[in-house]
Amino acid sequence: MLVKAGYAKEKISSSRKYKIITQMLQKHRNRLSVSRMCEIAAVSRSGYYAWLEQEENRMKKEIQDKQDFELMLKAYSYKNRYKGARGIKMVLLREYGIVMNLKKIRRLMKKFHLRCPIRKPNPYKKIGKALKSHTVKNLLERNFNQGIPGKVLLTDITYIYYNSGKCAYLSTIKDGCTKQIPAYCLSKDMTTSIVTNTIHLLRKNPIYHLHPDALFHSDQGVQYTSLILKEELKKYDLTQSMSRCRNCWDNAPQESFYGHMKDELHLENCTTFAQLKEEIDSYMDYYNNFRYQWELKKMAPNEYHKYMMTGKMPY
Repeated sequence: MLVKAGYAKEKISSSRKYKIITQMLQKHRNRLSVSRMCEIAAVSRSGYYAWLEQEENRMKKEIQDKQDFELMLKAYSYKNRYKGARGIKMVLLREYGIVMNLKKIRRLMKKFHLRCPIRKPNPYKKIGKALKSHTVKNLLERNFNQGIPGKVLLTDITYIYYNSGKCAYLSTIKDGCTKQIPAYCLSKDMTTSIVTNTIHLLRKNPIYHLHPDALFHSDQGVQYTSLILKEELKKYDLTQSMSRCRNCWDNAPQESFYGHMKDELHLENCTTFAQLKEEIDSYMDYYNNFRYQWELKKMAPNEYHKYMMTGKMPY
């Protein structure tokens, strides 16, 4: 009765009980019959023998799971950037020609304790408040993806901490349709020049073309309310739009990009600004050319941009 109570209290599965019975039968000092042990474990004798008959199938399944998981690990660490279940599925398909069910991937991740990077909330507050006289209306109104490459340009600046407390600043521009990062600038200082330099790099990008009605959308940070920036935008015929004060949802795709990026960067190896810049350059190349996205028909941003412009699938 004590054994029965123990099973009930611990909620041991039938499969586990069958394994214990098998182990007991293999011990030379065991004097209990199968029927008696099944009675003590509160399982049926027929159920135990049915479980034994499936042992070979379970072994085959276990071997197959381990083989599939090895393939998943290659996709998980592809380009040295860790991914979640969808990322693994897309890399398996695109890079290795392997079709694997998403439910199976999630099951094996859980079984073998493989965790995807989890975005953490940004603990750093935005610095400075914009002068109300220099802000502009929110013309975008969260219509981020208008189905036209080069039409919606989302931009922001984020902090990058490295080498036990050193800080750098990263300015990026993200295409609302293709999810590309056509221009970015890493700086040791957070001045208006980091934003203007990003715009200059955008204009020099040979594979990226702005739409005639391109919208430049940012928050109300002091770099974006600067009169110097406004002159630069006029020079390139870019219409400016701004999120509402303290409303991160008005620029959500850009915030989301930074969240994923910080999870995937390898900052532990960056002890100098030059090393940090090399890591940022490596990540941007990976993101634009190899980070396949579910919402982009399983393509990388640059691939999707080419698809939108030509109508031809890359695979």
